Amino acid sequence: MDASVKDVLFLSLKDVNARHADALKAAAARVIDSGRYILGEELIAFEHEFAAYCGVQHAIGVGNGLDALSLILRGYKELGAMKEGDEVIVPGHTFIASFLAITGNGLVAVPVEPDPLSFNIDPAVVEAAIGPRTRAIMAVHLYGQLADMATLSDIARRHRLLLIEDAAQAHGAMSDGRKAGTFGDAAAFSFFPGKNLGALGDGGAVVTDDPVLAARVAALRNYGSDVKYRHLFQGVNSRLDEMQAAMLRVKLQYLDEDVASRRLVARRYRDGIRHPYIRTPTVAREEQHAWHLFVVRCSRRDALQRHLQAQGVQTLVHYPVPPHRQPAYAAMRDIRLPLTERLHDEVLSLPMGPTLSDDDVARVIDACQTFGHAA
Repeated sequence: MDASVKDVLFLSLKDVNARHADALKAAAARVIDSGRYILGEELIAFEHEFAAYCGVQHAIGVGNGLDALSLILRGYKELGAMKEGDEVIVPGHTFIASFLAITGNGLVAVPVEPDPLSFNIDPAVVEAAIGPRTRAIMAVHLYGQLADMATLSDIARRHRLLLIEDAAQAHGAMSDGRKAGTFGDAAAFSFFPGKNLGALGDGGAVVTDDPVLAARVAALRNYGSDVKYRHLFQGVNSRLDEMQAAMLRVKLQYLDEDVASRRLVARRYRDGIRHPYIRTPTVAREEQHAWHLFVVRCSRRDALQRHLQAQGVQTLVHYPVPPHRQPAYAAMRDIRLPLTERLHDEVLSLPMGPTLSDDDVARVIDACQTFGHAA
C-alpha cells in the first residue's frame, strides 16, 4: 500500500467536532463568562431540549452512561419497586456497563442469549428466563438498532416487570415515529465522545415519563439533595456539568443529520460488501437503526482485521470478551451462553461516522472484498 495514502480512521473525533468548531467555542465562552459551572442554565436548557428530542417529559443529566443506568435502578430501589437480591434480565452480548449497573445496586444480573440476526436480546429467551425474583428487563439497543420493544413491552406488561432501555448507543434510532428512550419505563443514554451524540468529555442522561422517578434520580445525582444542604437520600455526585451541557446543545441540533449520514454509509457497506466470509448486519427496518457501529461477523475475524489493517483500514472489536467471562464476574463462570461467546469471537466493527468520505467508504468495501480464504 502507498505510504502516502492516509488510513481510513475508525472514527475521527477531531473531524466530527471541527464541523461545529465555531459554535462549540462560542458555547464554551458563554459558559466561562457565565460564572456558573454546575447545575446551571445550560444543563436546564439541555435537559429540556433532549427530552423534547426523545419525546419524553423528563431528562436528567448525569456524569456518564453507567451512572445513568445505575441511577435508574437505584431510583427504583428507593421507590420500593425492587430490593437487593432481585433479578434483572440482561443480554449477555453487551458492554460490561449493563452488568455493572445491576450488580452495583445489589441486584442479580441474569444474562440471556441474543437474537442470532439482530444480536439484540431475544424476547423468547427473556420470557423463559423470568422467575419469582425477576423485577426488570434491561433491553440494550446494541450498535444503535432498537431491540424488539413491542414484544418486550408485552412481556413486561404481562409479568408486571419494569422495562429499562440501555440506549447508550441508540441516539436517533426510532420506530413508528418514536425514538429510543420512549418505549420503556426509563432509559439511559451515554454522551461519551464517540457516541452519535457525543460530548467533549463524559456525560449521560436518564429519560423518563415518570415524574416520581425523575425527581428521585435528580436528587440522587446531587448527593441525595432536593434543595441545598437538605439530603433526603444517600446519594452520589453525578452531574452533567455546564460545559458539557453547552457542547451537547450545539451538537444535538445536528444529530438527525449525522444519523442520516451514518445510514448512507451503512447502506453502501451493505450493498457493496458481498463476501462469502463476511456477514453484514441484518436490519429489520432502516429507521430503527442509528448505526452507532457497523459490525460485521466473520469466522476468521482476526485474519480479517489484520488484512484490513494492512489495507489501511482501522477497525475495532466490540467486544472481545463478554461480561460473564470477565474476571470481574468470575462467579458467573458456570454460565453457558454459546451464541454470545461465539459472537464475541467473530464480530468486527468497520469505520463508521458522519465524516467518512465517499472514497473512505469505497476503500473499506474494496478492502473487505479482497479478503482471501488464505489471508
